[in-house]
Amino acid sequence: MKCLLFCLCQAELKKEAVPLQDDSDLEKKRREADALLQSMGITPDAPVGESQPSHVHSNPMRTDGCFSFRWLNNVGVVPSYDMCVCVCVCVCPPRRGPLKLAMVKVTHVDFPPKEVVSYTKETQTPTVTEQKEGKTVAPPHELTEEEKLQILHSEEFMEFFDHSTRIMERALSEHVDVFFDYSGRDMEEKEGEMQAGTKLSLNRKFVDDHWSRQRVVTCLDWSPQYPELLVASYNNNEEAPHEPDGVALVWNMKYKKTTPEYVFHCQSAVMSAVFAKFHPNLVVGGTYSGQIVLWDNRSNRRTPVQRTPLSAAAHTHPVYCVNVVGTQNAHNLISISTDGKMCSWSLDMLSQPQDSMELVFKQSKSVAVTSMSFPLGDVNNFVVGSEDGSVYTACRHGSRAGISEMFEGHHGPITGIHCHTAAGPVDFSHLFLTASFDWTVKLWSTKSNKPLYSFEDNSDYVYDVMWSPVHPALFACVDGLGRVDLWNLNNDTEVPTASMSVEGSPALNRLRWSQSGREIAVGDSEGQIHIYDVGEQIAVPRNDEWTRFVRTLAEINENRDDAEELAAQRLAA
Repeated sequence: MKCLLFCLCQAELKKEAVPLQDDSDLEKKRREADALLQSMGITPDAPVGESQPSHVHSNPMRTDGCFSFRWLNNVGVVPSYDMCVCVCVCVCPPRRGPLKLAMVKVTHVDFPPKEVVSYTKETQTPTVTEQKEGKTVAPPHELTEEEKLQILHSEEFMEFFDHSTRIMERALSEHVDVFFDYSGRDMEEKEGEMQAGTKLSLNRKFVDDHWSRQRVVTCLDWSPQYPELLVASYNNNEEAPHEPDGVALVWNMKYKKTTPEYVFHCQSAVMSAVFAKFHPNLVVGGTYSGQIVLWDNRSNRRTPVQRTPLSAAAHTHPVYCVNVVGTQNAHNLISISTDGKMCSWSLDMLSQPQDSMELVFKQSKSVAVTSMSFPLGDVNNFVVGSEDGSVYTACRHGSRAGISEMFEGHHGPITGIHCHTAAGPVDFSHLFLTASFDWTVKLWSTKSNKPLYSFEDNSDYVYDVMWSPVHPALFACVDGLGRVDLWNLNNDTEVPTASMSVEGSPALNRLRWSQSGREIAVGDSEGQIHIYDVGEQIAVPRNDEWTRFVRTLAEINENRDDAEELAAQRLAA
């Protein structure tokens, strides 16, 4: 950068003459300097201060009656980005007077350099200085053995642990087929099996090595509120005398876990168990000692929350039959023991029965009841099977309360009895089935005291029988050889429609249809529960099944009449 120093001085005229050529050259340069200053916006005659700048040349050129100027390089005096223009006008006083400053103008112009911004990680993210170490945290308090035991046995910990483990078991037992092919190749491979019509297939098996192994399954029941829950009661384990004699386990079909959802037990073998209808959290059990016990899954206790007394007012013999009948606002627990005593209870108070009666036939013969069933929608009339092989109809109320009629036909104790429950356009509630030690299943009607038909395809004790809840002509039975049979009477009455044998051939003691009629739960003598899926082609009824079953029953009645007539002719001969 350059600093222009223009000094204008006026001095007295010298004696010696100045050539004309010098005046013209000086005037020319003065005009050039003025033009330069004007182009920079500087007026030479602006007022100035009194002080003389330090950078004015100490020996300017002087001429008579003219101006003197000089260019000076001032680099190093001002910064590289500054341009300093200094104009000094010195007016020389007369020869006899002192020097006098007339005009000085200084203009200071700054041109800042172009700012170049570069972004780096340090620019965008402030550097976090290393935190100073704080105070040392004291280690947690180490619990003593006594404190640990106190926590483990606290009610809060037990409730938390029981709830958490149940959820974790559900999660860990889930298995999903990630290789499933939605293009249909998997279905093509199974097409042959589907066409073959597999009507019974094993879905899963429930068994617990500690609680159910080596125990006989005595009863099964599906929850009416939660269709995925199944309760099973078990007899005592003779090889574990220190374990509770009675056990009831609640299994969950919804999750693939292998442990029971709830474990309940008591000090007497549980011979029957049902979910309390209208009370989804309650499970009722009938014991070998005669007590009725009540478990509540809301409680952390595995033992009963209520139980009936062992007194003459209640049961003192084994209770094989328990059932909750009625409506939401008016329902009772019905129980019958093997001595023929029937009691009616309120689930809110099991200290004494609301009503009781002795089931005797013709006021002389005591009925040793082994099984019981109520027709669909009926809370007063019911049927029972006995140890002597007879079947009885009875009613709870009215002038004829007690045993009404006796049905004879079996030659061994009745092990299972079940009334028709499939609702449809035709009422078949008068029909019921019985199973017996005489290796047969018999079809009955309350309108006749003789069996309508006898199914004799089994080669061992038939332990249980049950109608399908949705199909009018379909029922299932189980026997001591480990065989499950499905009978569709509209298709055939001579041989089962489908059969399945359990691996190992354990005796099958109990069976129970699910509410949908698509699954069957079967319990055996080794404490195992087998869940079978029933094929759609046999489980789901067609629209004409009810009318077809009417014709089937008519044919059965005709054949029975012909058989009775033929038997009478032979007897007469």
